[in-house]
Amino acid sequence: MALQVESDSINHGERVPHGHAFGVPDGEGKAAPEGGNRSPHLSWSGAPEGTQSFALIVYDPDVPADFSDANKDDRTLPEDAPRADFAHWLLVDISPDVSELPEGAGSDGIVPGGKPTGETEHGVTGSNSYTEAMAGDPAMSGTYGGYDGPFPPFNDERLHHYHFVVHALDVPSLELEGDFTIEDVRAAMEGHVLDQGEIVGEYTLYAERL
Repeated sequence: MALQVESDSINHGERVPHGHAFGVPDGEGKAAPEGGNRSPHLSWSGAPEGTQSFALIVYDPDVPADFSDANKDDRTLPEDAPRADFAHWLLVDISPDVSELPEGAGSDGIVPGGKPTGETEHGVTGSNSYTEAMAGDPAMSGTYGGYDGPFPPFNDERLHHYHFVVHALDVPSLELEGDFTIEDVRAAMEGHVLDQGEIVGEYTLYAERL
C-alpha cells in the first residue's frame, strides 16, 4: 500500500481555511497578515517496510519567481508568469513511530520575527521561505522556523497550490542542523526516499478568484 496522507483540517483539492493561512482578504481588494496561521492536522499510513524516519515538506510551487510586481494596485501578475517553490514548513527526523501531527504542531498564530529552527517535540524544523520574504520588513524580519501558512500576492491571477508531502526515508536522520532550507532537505533525501504521499490544498487572495 502506498503512503497515504490525510487531514482533519484541510480537504484535498479544496481551499485552505483562513485559520491555517497567514494572509487573508482585507475586505478592500487587498490582503492583511491576519489569518490564524495554525498548522493543520496531518496523518499518514501505509509506510513501507524499512522506514526509519519521515520528513515533511509543505510548499507552494506557484509563487512568482520575480516578486517586484507583487501586491501592486496598478497591475496584476499574469497566470503564466515564471514561478518558483516557496517552503511553508520543513520538518525532518520525524520518528518512524509517529503517524500524526496535531493541529498547531508547527504554529499556532503569526509570530512577527519568526520562530526558532531546530529540535521540536515532533522532529527537527528548518527555515521556511518567509525568512527571505520578510527580510526587508523591519517589523517582521527574522528566521521563520516551523509552519507559516498561505499568503500569496493579492494581485496574482494564478490559483496557488499547497503541497503537504510526507516522505518515508530509509535513514533515521538527515543530519541537518541550523537554518536549513528546502533545497538542503531535498539534497539530503536524495537516494533515501522509500515512498511519499501528499494532499494538496488551494488558496488565493486575488479578488476575482475569491
